[in-house]
This record gives sequence, structure tokens and C-alpha cells, in this order.
Amino acid sequence: MNHNPDFVIQTTDVSKTYRSGLFGRKSFQALKGVSLNVPRGTIYGLLGPNGAGKTTLIKILLGIVRKTGGSASVLGQVAGSRAARREVGYLPENHRIPRHLTANTALEYYGALSGLSMSEIRQRRQPLLESVGLQGRENDRVSGYSKGMLQRLGLAQSMIHKPQLIVLDEPTDGVDPVGRREIREVLQRLAAEGHSVFLNSHLLQEIELVCDSVAILNHGQCLLTGTVKDLKAALTDSAVFLQLRGPEVAVRKATSSLAGAVVRAVAENAFEVEVAIRSQAELDKLIDTLRGEQVSIWQIARREKTLEEVFMNIVGADRR
Repeated sequence: MNHNPDFVIQTTDVSKTYRSGLFGRKSFQALKGVSLNVPRGTIYGLLGPNGAGKTTLIKILLGIVRKTGGSASVLGQVAGSRAARREVGYLPENHRIPRHLTANTALEYYGALSGLSMSEIRQRRQPLLESVGLQGRENDRVSGYSKGMLQRLGLAQSMIHKPQLIVLDEPTDGVDPVGRREIREVLQRLAAEGHSVFLNSHLLQEIELVCDSVAILNHGQCLLTGTVKDLKAALTDSAVFLQLRGPEVAVRKATSSLAGAVVRAVAENAFEVEVAIRSQAELDKLIDTLRGEQVSIWQIARREKTLEEVFMNIVGADRR
């Protein structure tokens, strides 16, 4: 596999088959030829319903599970190799930090596991804890931490050895809105500093708010990849919403020639209209017609799909 330095993760036709039962006669294909290119210095989201293969893919990238076929590299090294793992920070889903530890001693413990000296850990931990919003709580036992604080400490432990790539598995799951916002701010700051983040989450709104690009998995297959902006634009329908003021007869006359136009009265002589517009020329013609009927146009908006709608359309189509 030829490594492109612009990507921190590259996979080509990665597959994984789990076998069970007597002599491995039962099999389940968790991944079916997944190909990804994760750009350096971005926050990349991995989306998919339960059982889509997301966790299996992450485990292959980290060397926890062996792939059945295909190729995968992380930071230019074979995925799962010691050289690759050395430059990766990982926050697993439902991570557990021993309850008797404090933030300071937890970072000492995890930093030592990453091969850091005690002097290196003590030099790094205070700025790191400040960056995740735990200043002032460094010497408190983690048994008294909220879920959001535990997740932020988990982020700190994943960054203690200054990795090039940070892999996060459901980092905001179970965290309240304030905690999610704080974690988003940390991730955005990391990306601004040049770090690369690979994020697995089922919280689509969080992905939409923080990620630059996404990959959508279902039934072990990669259905779509691209930037959040491009995916929403490409899959947005042609619906246009208008807020109009004028006599109902005039509004309905101006829109009568447009197939599928939906007119809703919201107040006296006030209407909302939803209509499919296929071109700018068609929209210009509609505006001219409305003005010719003395109808005032208060607002025109093109309807953009949310990432959740894009996701449901793609995954729903895959299930049919």
C-alpha cells in the first residue's frame, strides 16, 4: 500500500470475518471491503447504526483485532504495528479510570504506560488539564467526577504522550449538553493546533457540529464519504420555502402552475409556500409572477438537509 502523507489513516478493501462454533463453521462478516482516506489535521467522523462495523474498524486500526483481508495504514505505518500505536492516543467507549486516583496520578499512570518519564509527565500534565477544563480539580479523586469530567480526563490521558492521531470512541455519550460543548471546544482546539482526530459517535448532531468529514458505514460496508458540507449539499432536495403576504387568490394563482406546490395559511393574508424548484430560471420566473400578482415576498429559503436526514436516507436506502 502506497502511503500518502496527506492522510493519517488509509484503508483499502479491509474486511473482517468472525468465526464461531465447532471448527469455526459459523461466520459473520463484520467488514466488507472498507476503503477510507482520513485527511491530516481534520476531525473525521465515523457514523453507522449498531452493528455497522465501526468498532471493528477501530480495533483493526489499533491492532486489537486482525483484519481478514485488505490493507490498512496509520500514520504511514502498518495499522496495529508498534510504530503506529506509539503515535496514537485512544479514548475507548466506557473507559474506566481507577476511582482512587486523582487527575494528576491518573496522568502519571497512563503516561508511564506510554513510556514517558515522571519528569515529562509532570511537565505536561498541568497545561493538559487546563486545556480540558480540569484546572483546580487536579488533586480530587475521580470518584467525585461527573461523566463530563471523566470524559475530559480521558481526553487528557489520550493526549499525554503528544500523539499525532487521536482516536475517540463515543466521547460524548452520556455527557450533558454543557459537557458536550466543552468536549467539542477541546476537539476543535486540537484540530486548530494541527492534531488529527478520528471520532466514532452515534450522536449525529455532535458529528455535524464538530467534524470536517465523515464516513457512513452500514452492514460492514462504507456507503458514503465526504465533507459534511458537501454531503449535505449533494443530497439536499430542491425544496424552496417562501413566506408571502397578499390575497390568497393571488398567492394560489401565482403558484398554480408549479407541480406539487404546498400552500399553508399562517395568518390573514400570510402564507408559507413549499415548492420544488429545479433551476434559478424557474425561481426567477416564480418571483416575477408573484410580484405581478402584487404578492409581497418576505423570505425565501432553500431547505438544507441535516446530517441526520442524510444519514437516515442513506442507511434507510441500504436496508431496503
